[in-house]
Amino acid sequence: MKFHVNAKGFLFGSLFFFGTLLPACGQEPNAIQSDSTVATAQVDTMEVDTLQPEVVEQKNVTIIGVGDMMLGTNYPSKSYLPANGGKDLLKDCEELLSSADLTFGNLEGAILDSGGTAKRCNNPNLCYVFRSPESYIDHFVNAGFDVLSIANNHSGDFGPQGRKRTKEVLKAANIEYAGLAGTDEYAIFEKDGVKYGFCAFAPNRGTVDIRNITKAKQIVTNLAEQTDIVIVSFHGGAEGSKHQHMTRKTEYYYGENRGNVYNFAHAVVDAGADIVFGHGPHVTRAAELYKDRFIIYSLGNFCTYGRFNLRGEAGIAPIIELEVTPEGAFVSGRAIPIYQQKTHGPKIDSQKRAIKTLQRLIKADFPESVLEVDDEGNLTKK
Repeated sequence: MKFHVNAKGFLFGSLFFFGTLLPACGQEPNAIQSDSTVATAQVDTMEVDTLQPEVVEQKNVTIIGVGDMMLGTNYPSKSYLPANGGKDLLKDCEELLSSADLTFGNLEGAILDSGGTAKRCNNPNLCYVFRSPESYIDHFVNAGFDVLSIANNHSGDFGPQGRKRTKEVLKAANIEYAGLAGTDEYAIFEKDGVKYGFCAFAPNRGTVDIRNITKAKQIVTNLAEQTDIVIVSFHGGAEGSKHQHMTRKTEYYYGENRGNVYNFAHAVVDAGADIVFGHGPHVTRAAELYKDRFIIYSLGNFCTYGRFNLRGEAGIAPIIELEVTPEGAFVSGRAIPIYQQKTHGPKIDSQKRAIKTLQRLIKADFPESVLEVDDEGNLTKK
């Protein structure tokens, strides 16, 4: 904290102080009193700066989160790539996504032009393998993405080489990432004077395990001690519209333990997380406020071109825009509804279907919630 003192005020104050103690040569005591009175009057009429600390105003932060993204795959053939090199996929949302202080999404699949070893599946009908061209990183940059999760069941689609090249491409584009066990469990970075901590979890091989809540809390606690705002991403829960409601129990899908996402989300907030962005079910799930921190349990499919099911609830999703304090507490927000079809990326949905879905799910799954969503998608605290 800095203080400012006027030099002239200091000088005259000093003269006045010493003048009252030491009479001038040849002066009578009453003359001293007279002179000191004059000096006092002079000081009183001077403009003297008051001692005031410098105040630095801290502004609220806007953060946008979206769900699953896979902009097209060149495997098993280039026929699964979009037209025009994918340049049109995000164009309808670019301005909105770029407007936030920080923008997040979940990256499904590897980013590399060729190579890597494609994963093998016991049942090819249930298995998809994604590899996007390296040039597609420009689409994420142009849309303003700052940080991506690589903790999901597709980040390892092309083995260690695929993950290595994906990280190299992201790093070259100055996009932060996290979610791989032992190597990239979290990220700490600064933007516009705010220091962020980010970590990501999933139940899949090579990722930081969502089912190990003790370790998740340790990671989050460490980030909370070093940063201003901690964002947690998770890929978990069963998939599809039949599993859209929150059970608050451990969820299984095709025999795989997909974690208890409710317990996980509350545990990481207890440990210091400020925002929890969930994804994985490929449909929208409910949201809530817990200890004034925002949690959404699935952001659904945001931009998933070609090989994703986009029927019904799988084709609609919210973009979540939050305003939080510099410490991460919820202030307000809004859900911007989008929809996809096989031939194009996300577009703003005039029917506002994702808003209606959020309203329905919050009422059913979190009747005790203090989070409200109005018909325009505005998020407020009761």
